[in-house]
Amino acid sequence: MNKKLYAMAISAVAMTTAANGQTNYPQPPVDNSVTDNYFGTTVADRFRPLENDTAAATTKWVEAENALTRNYLDKIPFRSAIRERLTQLNNFKRTGLPYRDNDGKYYFYENDGLQNQSVLYRSTTPDGPAEVFLDPNKLSTDGTVALTGVVQSPDGKLTGYTISRNGSDWTEIFVLDTESGKLLDDHIEWAKFTSPQWWGNGFFYSAYPRPEAGKEFSNANENHQIYYHEIGTPQSEDKLVYEDPAHPLHFHTPYVPEGSDYLIVFGSGEGFGSSVMIKSLKDKNAEWVVIEPTQEYEISPIGIVDGKLYILTSADAERYRLVTASLDNPVRANWKEIVPEQPNVLTGATISGDKLILSYMKDASDHLYVHNLDGTLVREIELPTFGSVGLSASKKWPEVYYSLTSFVYPSTRYSYDMATGKSTMIGRNEINGVNFDDYTTEQVFYTSADGTKIPMFITYKKGMKRDGQNPTLLYGYGGFNISMTPGFSAQRMVWLENGGIYAQASLRGGGEYGEAWHKAGTQMQKINVFDDFIAAAEYLIKEGWTSPEKLAIQGGSNGGLLIGATVNRRPDLFRAAIPQVGVMDMMRYHLFTIGWNWAPDYGTSADSKEMADYLLSYSPLHNIKNDGTPYPAILVTTADHDDRVVPAHSFKYAAQLQASNTGDAPKLIRIDSNAGHGSGKPLSKVIDEQTDMYSFLFFNLGEDPTKNND
Repeated sequence: MNKKLYAMAISAVAMTTAANGQTNYPQPPVDNSVTDNYFGTTVADRFRPLENDTAAATTKWVEAENALTRNYLDKIPFRSAIRERLTQLNNFKRTGLPYRDNDGKYYFYENDGLQNQSVLYRSTTPDGPAEVFLDPNKLSTDGTVALTGVVQSPDGKLTGYTISRNGSDWTEIFVLDTESGKLLDDHIEWAKFTSPQWWGNGFFYSAYPRPEAGKEFSNANENHQIYYHEIGTPQSEDKLVYEDPAHPLHFHTPYVPEGSDYLIVFGSGEGFGSSVMIKSLKDKNAEWVVIEPTQEYEISPIGIVDGKLYILTSADAERYRLVTASLDNPVRANWKEIVPEQPNVLTGATISGDKLILSYMKDASDHLYVHNLDGTLVREIELPTFGSVGLSASKKWPEVYYSLTSFVYPSTRYSYDMATGKSTMIGRNEINGVNFDDYTTEQVFYTSADGTKIPMFITYKKGMKRDGQNPTLLYGYGGFNISMTPGFSAQRMVWLENGGIYAQASLRGGGEYGEAWHKAGTQMQKINVFDDFIAAAEYLIKEGWTSPEKLAIQGGSNGGLLIGATVNRRPDLFRAAIPQVGVMDMMRYHLFTIGWNWAPDYGTSADSKEMADYLLSYSPLHNIKNDGTPYPAILVTTADHDDRVVPAHSFKYAAQLQASNTGDAPKLIRIDSNAGHGSGKPLSKVIDEQTDMYSFLFFNLGEDPTKNND
């Protein structure tokens, strides 16, 4: 397609959209009488009816919006070519990191290319022939049932596994006879944020009371309880082990350290970390011992060795440290520090035989170190490039495996010899037709509004000219102590191989530099995150990587909030934006499903007038301009079974966008069916969504990804 014909194609779709005009966007159900009062400030909420996602009027609007969006996307002239290329890029064998389980056998996940869900295999030796152990593709006809966890009993005879349906956070637990693979009758429903924690002839798990019919994916979740299930009995007979009715919005999570007779219960949802209690399971009269009563710190027990509990914690260490506690009296005052806080963030610790493997983060990249159990350093595990590391090791078996991935470095698997310190590559996910030597990644540091230095990775094809004309996709998150580290995406290659730049900024609110970095992007400092992201865009433009006409932004969940807020603040910086499953109504987010759990990061509109005013000042839904200020093209994405960030956020935001005077660029919403927040999404749906998003981005940035425009 030459430039002239390509420009004509763009005009054809753009004129079709413009001819429809703002008045022809689907009309949502409205109630102009709905208002809320926040400490004297009245806020209208005319699209409140869209919060009822099962109402007939909402369903009708969703159907009309999807029809409009499909009409737009399907007319993009190169969409079918994008889909074909994405299918090719995803058609490669993906093998996961092996691990040795309690039955002594070796397990790994693998996808032969285009399977909707990866299959769990097992073998009797590390490199011997493998057999299918669990194939989640057989649990549904369309791949919408995902295998979310597998946990064997201590003797390896039974295997508990968890599934999610349609991307929901609701969890079901099933049990297999490990050797034969026979499915037992045991079946747990309405569990959430849990895995089976084996002990005795059964396991502990967390669940909520059965939700109201029709409100399973929207109503607030309250009273997270811990039960014990004995194998061979119905769920109705499960024993209630722990509950806290005085705090109905807390999570309660059980953990039985490997090979122990202790139950540890974590409480969370109110602070930045978790409270921790421990109890002996052998003594029926044992009382709970409170290790940490508050939820102010991360307290992460990693295992028990010789009567000592090993704990990774942020208490008195914003970049984390490792301590031990005697099981006789494990209260915080009696902890013994074995690895003190370091300049870099301690992100993980694993007991491996008689050693510890510690993971540190330096400038958003992982580093591994071997320590003795007393905390003394043995050596660093040398990695071939910066990136993100996965680790497979246990106290029970000598084998150690790790994986490494980066932006143009597909997941590569290594075995590690703890005695010699030697790493041996055992496999790499290879993609046919892609020469990764053609691409490079560099890390830069730019200055945010208040002078803070922010790291950003920039990935592009070698030989690219910094002439300001490169299509660039800037991605960010900035919240919940989650670090944005390098990682490979087959889908992203369609962007890179067509001259696109991918930039990933490590914003405040994440965990890249510890708790201080995290807290600097929370509550009354949340706007720092938006300033960091805006500064990233300004840096890319100033340094000649791109220009506002060629710059797009994308983010999901808390990152969707980031995109919505940033567009409102600086619509002039971007040509296209994709907020995915975003938190868009900051005044009411805490009223749905587990939204209340985000209060430590956000604060709520019920906290105080100061907090309510602050939230209102940046809430994406409430700050859309309506004065003719041109906005970039926006494609909002959500899904009907998202019970984490309920689709009402995106519904109301899209409706307000379409009702406002923000210029002629399209403001569309894509609402997936039988899908959730993103985890466990079948590959076919991933390809569908990525096809639409990349087509939308290329098209609105004026790029032709199928031909050389010369």
